[in-house]
Amino acid sequence: MLGRPSGIFNVRYEQDSALYRTRVDWGWGLFVLGVLLALPLLTRQGLFGNDAPLSVALIGILTRAWITIIAVTGLNLLLGYTGQVSLGHAAFIMVGAYTSQALVDQLGLSFWLALPLAALLTGLVGVLFGLPALRVRGFYLAMTTLAAQFMIPWFITTYQGSWFEGLLWERAVPALCILGGLALGLRQATQQTANRGTLARAMQISLGVVAGVLLGLFISQLHRLDLGGATGKTVSPPTINLPGLVDWRLNTNLSMYYVALVSLIIMAGAARNLVRSHIGRALISVRDNELAAEQLGINVFRYKLLAFFLAAVYAGVAGSLQAHSAQSISPSAFDLERSILLVGMLIIGGVGFPLGPSFGVLFFVSMNDLIIPQVRPWLRDQLPNLVTFVDPANLDPALLPMLFGATLILFLIFEPRGLAYRWLLLQVAWRLRPFIRS
Repeated sequence: MLGRPSGIFNVRYEQDSALYRTRVDWGWGLFVLGVLLALPLLTRQGLFGNDAPLSVALIGILTRAWITIIAVTGLNLLLGYTGQVSLGHAAFIMVGAYTSQALVDQLGLSFWLALPLAALLTGLVGVLFGLPALRVRGFYLAMTTLAAQFMIPWFITTYQGSWFEGLLWERAVPALCILGGLALGLRQATQQTANRGTLARAMQISLGVVAGVLLGLFISQLHRLDLGGATGKTVSPPTINLPGLVDWRLNTNLSMYYVALVSLIIMAGAARNLVRSHIGRALISVRDNELAAEQLGINVFRYKLLAFFLAAVYAGVAGSLQAHSAQSISPSAFDLERSILLVGMLIIGGVGFPLGPSFGVLFFVSMNDLIIPQVRPWLRDQLPNLVTFVDPANLDPALLPMLFGATLILFLIFEPRGLAYRWLLLQVAWRLRPFIRS
């Protein structure tokens, strides 16, 4: 029974809604978490010194993977659970990265405060580009989100603080943001009041006011910012500063690995719970049939905007983590190719599955950083003999796009529902043993 929890059925609602069904599932989850927490200790910077079995470079690769999984998880909420196509996700990551750099290095905020603020601002930008979802869908919606991939990098590259000087941006617009936050909080608090207590309504109003104040303060400081143009900016690493106690700079691969891993656990857990709530069920109904969802009383446009907001929030968190992990940012790191790669990772992993982002990102990282470097020398020698009409000097940088494109085509043909779907089938087959047919 410890190896195969087949024949275990849910008899209570709590069991049906639990993240893990059995103690065996909990055991496997804790085991995987323990392995992930122990990996950095097996490096040269950990417990083993020069005799360490793992390299520090591998920890850096995994750190980037955890950050990318956060971004793809947000894309999964938008594309997988709401059915809204986005080709500008890298631009939203860019907003989070540059906002976090500005808040920490130019306005003097702590990284731990700048991270949620950058996510919030990125979410608002995502709502702005999600407004066309009211009128268009499918291919046309993809084109409108593609506009973000051109407009946001252009804005950051050509940004000048003088654009936001004067009373309009330093006083009037921040005041409107505060009033707008208050109005939004009041509107949310007065809806469905029968199901909410006084404390819940007060929290709704407070959150609206706080969001409006923070956004207004940020806008009032826009004239002071320098985004670095096309060359980008350097970014300081996160710090843990407790006066009189500790003053740590998290500027190593090991420290950022744990920051990224904890952030991933929080964001992935939030996404998993979200899709199992009434909000997640509403998003899925919008994806499956907008007309039927509207007939059931679901505000389709509102939930579409909510999906864009959530996807952009996840992108903002990933952008902030990426900026402070790499300690540098530039517009070239957030181009259209990366947006397409993020969609490709989700397709390979499994669109609409909780583990889809993890499978897709880890598959791509394995190809890009582990497999291709091993086979690249052989391919560099053999491909010129097979593809004689291409200059051998141009083949090496094209290996990754070629192999990733070929892999994506194969997945669309032979496994269109992704690796997560295959993993789900394997889980079901294992739990039903020995009752399944051989």
